[in-house]
Amino acid sequence: MVKGLITSAIKKVTLELIYQVVNERTEEIITKIDEVKKKQEDDFRYLVQKIDTDIGNVRGELGQLRNEIKNEIGQLRSEISQLNQRIDTIIQMLMNLKNN
Repeated sequence: MVKGLITSAIKKVTLELIYQVVNERTEEIITKIDEVKKKQEDDFRYLVQKIDTDIGNVRGELGQLRNEIKNEIGQLRSEISQLNQRIDTIIQMLMNLKNN
């Protein structure tokens, strides 16, 4: 009977120690998981901010490029207009020479 009580008490103490160790380890694991989640959230926020910044930069560069292209097109149109005027002048001179 005493042996049974001692065995039962030892089992109970052993189980309590095991539960305590499991609880402590579980708390450590949960803390580490929370740290990893926070780091992931921080990394995600940083990446989203970086993507937004990069997209803004690309849009700005595209806007500048668009303006440069518009300016180049405007200059080309002006040059074409001048060439057309010269051609018209040459044609007019040729018509005058032909008529004389």
